[in-house]
Amino acid sequence: MLAVSKAEEKKEQIITQLTSQLEKSDADKILAVSKAEEKKEQMIIQLKAQLEKNETEKVSSAQGEVIVLNKADFLSKVYNYEKNQTQWVYEGNKPAIIDFYADWCGPCKKVSPILKELAAQYKDDIVIYKINVDNEKELASAFGIQSIPTLLFIPKTGKPQIAQGALSKEQFVEQIDNFLLKK
Repeated sequence: MLAVSKAEEKKEQIITQLTSQLEKSDADKILAVSKAEEKKEQMIIQLKAQLEKNETEKVSSAQGEVIVLNKADFLSKVYNYEKNQTQWVYEGNKPAIIDFYADWCGPCKKVSPILKELAAQYKDDIVIYKINVDNEKELASAFGIQSIPTLLFIPKTGKPQIAQGALSKEQFVEQIDNFLLKK
C-alpha cells in the first residue's frame, strides 16, 4: 500500500507541475495577445491622426493656404533625408515651394503675404510650405540655411533650386511657371 500511495503522490506532483506550467504558458500567451492588441490600438489611433492631418493639409492646400511644416511632416511630405542620404527623392505629388523663415525677419514678413496670395492663385498646381528656422533648427542645418528668407523650389521630378532673399511676386510667378510648372 505504501508503494501505491508514493506512486499516487508522484503522479499528483507531476499533474500539479504540468497544470502549473500550462497555466503559466496560457497566461504568457494571454499577456502576449493583450500586448499585441494594445499595440494594434495605438497604431490605429496613430493612423487615424495621420489621416486626419493629411485631410487637414489637403483642405489647406485646396483652399490655397501656406502650410507650416515641422521635421516629421517634412520627412513624410517633402524629402526623407534620413532614409535617402545620397539622393534627392521628393515625397510630394505636386511641385512645392518651401519658405525657410523666422518671425523676427523683416524680409520674411514681406514675402509671407506674397506666398499666401500665390498659394490661393496656384492652389490646384503647387503646394507652398513654410518652415520656421528658429523652431526647426535641424532642418535649417540639414539644408545649410544661413540667411533668411531662403526659398526652396521643388519640381515634381528633378532636383530643387534654392533662392535667397525676398523675391517679388513677379519673380515667384516666373519660378513657378517656368521651373515648377514648365509652362
